[in-house]
Amino acid sequence: MTDAAATPEPVTADAPAPLTQDELNRLTDQLIDKLKTVYDPEIPVDIYELGLIYKVDVSDSKDVAIDMTLTAPGCPVAGEMPGWVRDAVMEIPGLKSCNVELVFEPPWDASRMSDEAKLQLNMF
Repeated sequence: MTDAAATPEPVTADAPAPLTQDELNRLTDQLIDKLKTVYDPEIPVDIYELGLIYKVDVSDSKDVAIDMTLTAPGCPVAGEMPGWVRDAVMEIPGLKSCNVELVFEPPWDASRMSDEAKLQLNMF
């Protein structure tokens, strides 16, 4: 009797090959670069440095799923910002899709900002 958990699933013609570590590293750098092009219009810092991006998942078929938040649930661009993020990410060649979800747990606070963002906003 074999242990099914120890036997990897074979790659079929329908299933994409797993991303190599080099591909994943390159894609991660590209994703960060694109996320840094999206700004909250009320704050002169990009959403990546603000800490609004909570999670980015990339499947082997290059579908991207992003969980992000806003600085406040009542943000006036709440309806538009996920589309801005999706549009920026989809500029990366070879991606199949991008789904952006707004999440509010845990709530955003200034501790999520990078040192670069804090410096730009004179918060030191």
